[in-house]
Amino acid sequence: MKRIAAIFGGLAVVLGALGAHALKEVLETEALESFKTATTYQLFHAIALIALPSSEKFIWTARFWVAGILLFSFSIYGLALDELVGVNLSCLGPITPLGGLSLILGWGFLWKSWTNGTRH
Repeated sequence: MKRIAAIFGGLAVVLGALGAHALKEVLETEALESFKTATTYQLFHAIALIALPSSEKFIWTARFWVAGILLFSFSIYGLALDELVGVNLSCLGPITPLGGLSLILGWGFLWKSWTNGTRH
């Protein structure tokens, strides 16, 4: 999982630089902001994955975060770039909230993993 996190982290930096420089001149402001949001969420969750203990206890957190990055960030990349590449990717629109839900569920499983078996 740490290798996947490292790939996601490195890719977020590359895509962030692409958005800040090359895409700045060719994307609408709204698409560029969406692209930036996708890279930010991807990078934060990649760092969180790297920091996550390598334990079976946290496997569902990791799985939901990986799914969330793929569904949330990558659907936004597609939506932001569809006009530029000349392909209508509006079908990705409904996928983005599923990715957001996956990210949220990952945080929920993290909380559950930390509190499992403890009294409140």
